[in-house]
Amino acid sequence: MEHEPRIDGQEEFEQELRQAFERRPAPPRLKRRIIDEVRKRREARRRKRIVWWPRIAATFALLAIVAGVAIWHRAEVRRRGEEARQQVLTAFRITTHALNEMNARLSTRDHGQE
Repeated sequence: MEHEPRIDGQEEFEQELRQAFERRPAPPRLKRRIIDEVRKRREARRRKRIVWWPRIAATFALLAIVAGVAIWHRAEVRRRGEEARQQVLTAFRITTHALNEMNARLSTRDHGQE
């Protein structure tokens, strides 16, 4: 069998491929670095999971406080409104009583002059 003439640079390319696919030993301490990195990532994931619970609990507590304050504020506004209503009704009663007395005086005065 006769070899085909090689295209310029093909032998060089094949040589590079052979070198790239040659088996080489792993760098020293590579396994230890990989194991350490995996451990760090696992611990970080676990810490993230643990941190969520306090955040969720704090969020619910804050929501409960805000809701409580809103309910209290609404009740306070209603109480003040009711207090103001009672004051207005009292003022109307006083005014009505004063007008009734004035009408009574005027009617006795008018009856006395006739």
